[in-house]
Amino acid sequence: MPSTLRWMRLRPQETALIAVTAIWGSTFLLVHWAMQHSGPWFFVGIRFLVAGLISVVIFRRVLRGIRWRDIGAGVAIGVMIYLGYGLQTVGLQTIDSSTSAFITAMYVPMVPFAQWAVFRKRPPAMAFVGAGLAFVGLVLIAGPDALTLTLGAGEIATMLSTLPIAAEIILISVFAGRIDLGRITIIQLLTAGVLGLLTMPVTGESVPEFSWIWVGCAVGLGAASCIIQLTMNWAQKSVSPTRATIIYAGEPVWAGIIGRIAGERLPATALIGGALVVLGILASELKLVRRRVRD
Repeated sequence: MPSTLRWMRLRPQETALIAVTAIWGSTFLLVHWAMQHSGPWFFVGIRFLVAGLISVVIFRRVLRGIRWRDIGAGVAIGVMIYLGYGLQTVGLQTIDSSTSAFITAMYVPMVPFAQWAVFRKRPPAMAFVGAGLAFVGLVLIAGPDALTLTLGAGEIATMLSTLPIAAEIILISVFAGRIDLGRITIIQLLTAGVLGLLTMPVTGESVPEFSWIWVGCAVGLGAASCIIQLTMNWAQKSVSPTRATIIYAGEPVWAGIIGRIAGERLPATALIGGALVVLGILASELKLVRRRVRD
């Protein structure tokens, strides 16, 4: 039975994930500015507390009927957000963004296999192809300097962050169809924020001096985080973890586009890498269709 390829149209949920990935990719500059005036755990804590308070205002009516399973699911995802964002931010204090992007990209090929293990269902063949193309693209975007890894504290922290990033994507899909959208968004954001602040005394981090830069970045990124997590929770009710991950891999591509608009010059390898990430997203939208051959 020969196979043919057929395009699958982007659904509204997938289009929404592409849109929030563009927002995601535009936040790097704000994080970079904030780290010059704030410690990582304080900033992660304030960022997600702001996001949580915004979500409370939006979904305050649904809190009356909150259940223990809503709390459990929200806390589980919130812990993964806290660990993923926190460890990545810690790593960015001592390593450059290209190395961070390369190490973080390791979660892309991890998710299809994690999905297979958790849901006991093998992702489509083109999903693996798409994930592979996206991963290679992210390596090219990171550049050759990122490949010369010396396992210092920053590299190790960033490497560890890939595990909770992958786990967050899987957990969102596990709970997406079982709990209320508003409740889980509120709980996961507040959980990440509270844990970020509680980590400060453990790491010896102090409250930074007041600065409108970290305040403005925290509020802006808090609003962005609320939109991002809300969209992820909604869209992953019907979008598989693997397909969502391939879309999320477009984050550095959007960051590169915004940097280009701002006047940055990207090397040729980064442009090729961006093209491969886009190709990976398109490849994941292809579906193998087997045709029966008539005798």
